[in-house]
Amino acid sequence: MQRYSFSKITIQLLVFCLFLVAGNVHSQIMSRSDFTTANPRDVKVGAEHTEQYLSLLQGKNVALVANQTSLVKNTPLADTLLKLGIKVVKIFSPEHGFYGKEDAGASVNDAKATRSSIPVVSLYGKHNKPTQEDLSDVDIVVYDLQDVGVRFFTYISTLHLVMEACAENNKSLIVLDRPDPNGYYIDGPVLQPSCKSFSGMDPVPVVYGMTPAEYAKMLNGEKWLKSGVQCNLTCIPVTGYSHKNYYDVPVKPSPNLATMTSIYLYPSLALFEGTVISVGRGTDKPFEVIGNPLLKTAPYTFTPQSKPGAEHPPFEGQKCYGYNLSDFGSIMIKNYQKLYLFWLKGAYKDYPDKANFFNAYFKNLAGNDVLQTQIEEGIPEDEIRNSWQPDIKAFLVIRKKYLLYTDFQ
Repeated sequence: MQRYSFSKITIQLLVFCLFLVAGNVHSQIMSRSDFTTANPRDVKVGAEHTEQYLSLLQGKNVALVANQTSLVKNTPLADTLLKLGIKVVKIFSPEHGFYGKEDAGASVNDAKATRSSIPVVSLYGKHNKPTQEDLSDVDIVVYDLQDVGVRFFTYISTLHLVMEACAENNKSLIVLDRPDPNGYYIDGPVLQPSCKSFSGMDPVPVVYGMTPAEYAKMLNGEKWLKSGVQCNLTCIPVTGYSHKNYYDVPVKPSPNLATMTSIYLYPSLALFEGTVISVGRGTDKPFEVIGNPLLKTAPYTFTPQSKPGAEHPPFEGQKCYGYNLSDFGSIMIKNYQKLYLFWLKGAYKDYPDKANFFNAYFKNLAGNDVLQTQIEEGIPEDEIRNSWQPDIKAFLVIRKKYLLYTDFQ
């Protein structure tokens, strides 16, 4: 049985770098030759295609599901629509708030968009789903959020509940699509019903390889909304993008996903939020470092401090020992195209208090009750991955029906 330990990570990194220098990296790790980085000048997101949806909004009371990423070029979507004579009556904001500055998990109060004075209604906290009253003065809802293509990044949960509310209240929904920066692969356990939460509402893998519009089409088509309802859905696609593209997001989608490296590492590292291991909230490298005060043999140290977007982070003011994975993330993870379990297995092996390593949130992130047991029992990574494959294969059949862009397969 393979033994995992944090002490082996440094050796692993050095070996990988040597392979890079020698130009002899294994084909599974190197980027496929037909994968390219999307040229920002060629990508035109759904919001920019006003000619395709403006007529649907004219003369209507419009609500937006929007935040700091909802831009038409460099102008907020709300401002763009107002200048075009569209009546925007309210904005629904997701986790992190309309300006994308609030902590993960922090309840966000209602407010007003400062420049336009449009009421902003928070859809995070106790009020995750628009109510009948919220929609009483609305004819049509427009959803435009930059997602990262990971099941527990909650913008797709907001999409699910907004679609459900629209269907139940006979309101139309337009999804202005945006590329998925992790949309070039699929991996991880598929969510089981017993682990459903706002951090994962639908039976999809951790990384599901779909844009918001594709995901919305799937929710409707598979009747995954409550009681199988379907909403009147219009999708405005992106041009200049496919699932064979890497895509650099122009605006950080949340306070702690500040770099493309953190976005590529996020599917693997966010699992640590169901454990005692810090992922660097309260540092200048969130989701690029991992550590804990008790892992004192690890070579890298950081001390989390309270800051905007990470107020009172885990281990605030305490020195954590661990690893800086920034280079590893920017070089390897982007091209690995899988969840990386080595760190999770190694952290569990090296942590002295194994009985308290996991917390109750881990199963919601993993999407099943099995992964924790597999880590605790030292099950080999290949065997863990094999246990995901039947559900992933079934999901791939579903996913294929709703794709709007050339697939990577």
